[in-house]
Amino acid sequence: MQISINANRCEPSPMRKFHPYAVEAEKQGKKIYHLNIGQPDLPTPQAYFDAVRSFDRKTLAYAESPGMPVLIDAVRGYYHELGVDLEPNDVLITTGGSEALLMTCLSILDPYTEVIIPEPYYPNYTTFVHAAGGVIRALPTNPWEGYRYAKRERIESLITKNTRAILITNPGNPTGVVLDQAEMRMITDIAKEHNLYLICDEVYREFCYDDKFGVPTMAHFRDIDENLVIIDSASKRFSACGARVGCVVTRNKELQAALLKFCQSRLSVATIDQIGAAALYSVGQDFFRQSKEEYRRRRNTVVSRLRQIPGVVVEEPMGAFYLMASLPVDDTDKFQYWLLEHFDYQGDTVMFAPGAPFYETPGKGINEVRIAYVLKQADLERAMDVLAAGISEYQRQVMHLTPAAADEPSKSR
Repeated sequence: MQISINANRCEPSPMRKFHPYAVEAEKQGKKIYHLNIGQPDLPTPQAYFDAVRSFDRKTLAYAESPGMPVLIDAVRGYYHELGVDLEPNDVLITTGGSEALLMTCLSILDPYTEVIIPEPYYPNYTTFVHAAGGVIRALPTNPWEGYRYAKRERIESLITKNTRAILITNPGNPTGVVLDQAEMRMITDIAKEHNLYLICDEVYREFCYDDKFGVPTMAHFRDIDENLVIIDSASKRFSACGARVGCVVTRNKELQAALLKFCQSRLSVATIDQIGAAALYSVGQDFFRQSKEEYRRRRNTVVSRLRQIPGVVVEEPMGAFYLMASLPVDDTDKFQYWLLEHFDYQGDTVMFAPGAPFYETPGKGINEVRIAYVLKQADLERAMDVLAAGISEYQRQVMHLTPAAADEPSKSR
């Protein structure tokens, strides 16, 4: 029996592959601080649960393949508040932002066609692109430049006759980078001039910690209607990851028709979740302000505590609720296994996402990690204590470093 080439090109999720080891660690009585998955712990707005509880149909039927009108209208109303007016056909409801990305890749890529993506990037992008037979052309960044990538010459140097799209996350996962208006304009110009799709994953749009960025969306640039594809989701915005409701927003009619074929092939998104998600869009601006302020405090805590650990390189992220950091260890994948199997600090250990799978370029990110600062303040402070102790002990036991050598700054490969 044979597995497909495309499936074999995909890699396990770096956020989830350690789950069996975490289960064993917990069986041993260890408490784990989970900084590995972007699962917000803020309460989901009550409007979701109220809408689900009030569902009174006698038969739970299929919903419409493009999405239920009540949810599409709610999404359109949300965008209207951002100054963006959409037609009903401009919005296709998906099973989370992940399905939106997968369907988009399946709709625009042919075998060996290329997508330019700034690295480090959300590792599941690799799965989506490879499932469609595509190839990722990585746009390099590094910690010492704050992972910024919006340079025209860098982007255009990667464009070939096989390039189909540029894919960005704004605000960024895993880096927290936020593009300013000039950078957004420049990238849209490149897409337009080179006749490329511009896929913008904007699921963290509400989480920008400098007010100068506002609530960024590429949808304001109307001269790229044919190029632009926006990926959106209720998961992070409303702390409702389990609802699995997202959408593709595009004004490109040909692409809409292609996406609709995939929507029809999977029949529909879950009816109950769409009803609940529609109610979420009634939540007022106070919810977003309070959420952003909470994550800002958490970001400040994690950054300040990481900077107290000798050898760590970290820049302050400006958006989302992740950061990338370079740790003074030889291999963060190996370090994570060790933390789960061989280490505890007063009964506690910690999980993060090792950095290498966030890169396409071989050898990069080996001593980097992505940290999701989604735990409450006291837990984040404790997690940083555990991480600091773990680094020190790992250097002594595994790397056999003296204290003086351990204090030397590490270099990202």
